[in-house]
Amino acid sequence: MSSATGIPTQNPAASGRGEDEPLLGRAGDASQQEGKGIQFNLFIGTAIIAQAGIWILLNSAGILLTTESILILQPTHTPTQKRQGTVVHSVLNVTSVLSLIAGLVIIEYNKISHGGTHFDSPHSILGLITYIIFITQALIGIAQYYTPGLFGSAQNAKAMYKYHRASGYALLILSFVTVAAATQTDFNKNVLHIKLWAVIVAAVLTLMGVLPRIKKQKLGFS
Repeated sequence: MSSATGIPTQNPAASGRGEDEPLLGRAGDASQQEGKGIQFNLFIGTAIIAQAGIWILLNSAGILLTTESILILQPTHTPTQKRQGTVVHSVLNVTSVLSLIAGLVIIEYNKISHGGTHFDSPHSILGLITYIIFITQALIGIAQYYTPGLFGSAQNAKAMYKYHRASGYALLILSFVTVAAATQTDFNKNVLHIKLWAVIVAAVLTLMGVLPRIKKQKLGFS
């Protein structure tokens, strides 16, 4: 129906017609509501699935970059190699942490916008612990190499390298445990359908490539 001016008096979305009807769903399902901030457009309708995909990609990128940072540094042994390897290692790890933080922001904003519960599953709790350790690990590693004075001296900072290395390997394993736990969440079972066996195979293959290259002397063992 139109008014005397020719302007429709009824929203097409309300009658199931017009440009407000998405390809999947009913009219208005993917339309911004009056009075709602534009940021909510990121989670309207099926956008939540897209955000889940981005979240998975960001977290996967974080684990990928962490693995690459370990692989790039492990074989170095001369002073020049170690210096170059450490710089690349730190850049990759900083990028990894930024990717993980971006993933955390997306998933938490998604929960807040939908009034979802926080940290109510083993995966979410493990995830929070993993995020915290990742950030702590990166900050300590950067401080050890670039600002050794914070530890009293360069020698004191170097003496802590073995702990940084050991915790890094433990963190990589924890990351895979966290991903494995994600396969048991309701969202994965109902929407994503990522198989636990696929995560385990990927984790085993990765660790089979990383762990055998560990040099026990660098961990303080003779």
